[in-house]
Amino acid sequence: MMSESDEHGSLLDKINEKIHEYKHSSSSSSSDSDDDKKSKKSKKKKKLFGRKHPLHHVLGGGKAADLVLWRNKQASGSILAGVTVIWLLFEGIGYHLLTFLCHALIVFLTVWFVWSNVASFVNRSPPKFPEVILSEAQCLKVAHIARKEINEAFYTLRNVASGKDLKTYLMSIAVLWFISIIGSCFSFLTVSYTIFLMAYTLPMLYEKYEDQVDVVGEKALIEIKKQYKVIDAKLISKIPMLSEKKQH
Repeated sequence: MMSESDEHGSLLDKINEKIHEYKHSSSSSSSDSDDDKKSKKSKKKKKLFGRKHPLHHVLGGGKAADLVLWRNKQASGSILAGVTVIWLLFEGIGYHLLTFLCHALIVFLTVWFVWSNVASFVNRSPPKFPEVILSEAQCLKVAHIARKEINEAFYTLRNVASGKDLKTYLMSIAVLWFISIIGSCFSFLTVSYTIFLMAYTLPMLYEKYEDQVDVVGEKALIEIKKQYKVIDAKLISKIPMLSEKKQH
């Protein structure tokens, strides 16, 4: 009797082990499938403005992208603090640009002059003033880039003023009107500082909250396209110039 009960107990133990192994394998396979689905979903997530590369690569990489994305917080914070101090000097205290440049050069030249003369008395080598020489190739490269941008700006202005594209004209007028309103409320220096502050901090914040911003941005772009279609159907399409172009 004892041997039969022992065999019966061992058989039940084996069955329980098989059931446990089956549950474990099914749960692991389901978790793997869930992970695969999550990874596929993450791969299918659309980036803002159709971006395919990381933000660091889009910004050009290198030290400039590191500063904008605050990879080196001490260096980025120092630049932001310096620009903020300059803005406060001009906007808060009422410093003038020419006065600021002259005072900065006075301090700079005085420090270097005193240091160079005192170094000989304390048996230390005088400071080496850095040699800044602009090569002809660098100047030609900058001039070429400036020439290209200026020509493109004149080309755009000519197309807008020619009366061939009413949409671009209306958009340009709206943007210029908005800038004029901002300029009447704030000084040029404050607007420039605000633009710098946004360009210097928004990429870092976007990289930190990239997933949330992409979702909200995609919804906003869809809504903007819907509103544009409504405006196009009710207003822009009724303008004779544009309706004739659409028919052709």
